[in-house]
Amino acid sequence: MSEVVQLSSAEKALFRENLVKFLDAEVEPDYEKWEKAEIWPRELWNKLGENGFLCVDLPSEYGGFDASFELSCVVVEEISRLGYGALASAVSVHSDIVAPYILHLGTEQQKLHWLPKMASGECVGAIGMTEPGAGSDLQGMKTSAVKDGDEYVVNGQKTFITNGQHCDVIVLAVKTDPTQGAKGMTLFTVDAQLAGFQRGRNLEKMGLHSGDTSELFFQDMRVPADQALGGEGKGFANLMNELPRERLILGVGCVAAAEGMLDSTIEYTLERKAFGEPISRFQNTRYVLADMKTEIELNKALVEKYVARYINDELTPAEASMCKLAASEMQGRVADKCVQIFGGYGYMREYKISRAYVDARIQRIYGGTSEIMKELISRSLVGR
Repeated sequence: MSEVVQLSSAEKALFRENLVKFLDAEVEPDYEKWEKAEIWPRELWNKLGENGFLCVDLPSEYGGFDASFELSCVVVEEISRLGYGALASAVSVHSDIVAPYILHLGTEQQKLHWLPKMASGECVGAIGMTEPGAGSDLQGMKTSAVKDGDEYVVNGQKTFITNGQHCDVIVLAVKTDPTQGAKGMTLFTVDAQLAGFQRGRNLEKMGLHSGDTSELFFQDMRVPADQALGGEGKGFANLMNELPRERLILGVGCVAAAEGMLDSTIEYTLERKAFGEPISRFQNTRYVLADMKTEIELNKALVEKYVARYINDELTPAEASMCKLAASEMQGRVADKCVQIFGGYGYMREYKISRAYVDARIQRIYGGTSEIMKELISRSLVGR
């Protein structure tokens, strides 16, 4: 596998600048229309890939740039900062969850088959974990895979699946031995063209409207045994090993989204007048802005620390949980305070701050709820 290339500050700045230009040209003009339609066109994935903004930290032999995780953070940061919460969520699932699962756990055949297509945007990735009766408690899942010769027969359903309408490959968690608890879970790479797979409806959500979130159904779907990802019965352990990156990248997006909200709110306070002067001159406004800036900087420092630990292969699950917990809770507080400063205008959809507010709410739920994060952190301190 090729060595990781450490980009200079100037190279990262140029990449960031090009990404912002792409988003201004290809996303901003139509994003509100996609929000109302509750989905964006499939071609957007191709454009993201063609311009080099997907799976950027993959090795070059699989279509990436040999870059460090920091470059993937830049992608999520800028999409989040500009207020495209649904797109940030979808891209992070594709590039920072599905692709690393396949890279770290897959056979060479699986990696060569899927990863270059994911980097180019030809293939969109989704991860199938959550079920109607199993969310944060993954051991409660019911979707089963029964061995039949050199295939597994899969039956069951998943819900709340990001990229569910557009996905071409699904990293699917199933029970291969229901009697073994966590040790009976296996991951598979599933081609969305397989017979027996069916997409359900595109779910209507409080926020992240343009991101497709779906139910997925599997009825006697036959998956080749060689598509097991990371070994039979090792699915739960593999999920636990990969979750820290997912929670870390969520923290990265939370901080950047909060920065974007604060920037737009500061601009508003300089223009909006009350009692004949800009509201930025009122002590209450100034103190609220100061509090938000301080909270953001504290969380940014934590994120930067943990990104460095992840790159050095030192990040623990508890640390990733702390990052996700702190940053997502902070984003919710910042969103609420920003809407309050905007007043009645902040409640209007024509102002992006209202979209940022509803988009922020999911951050304390997906990727593990705040309550689950606290449980995991406490276990690292005092045990079960």
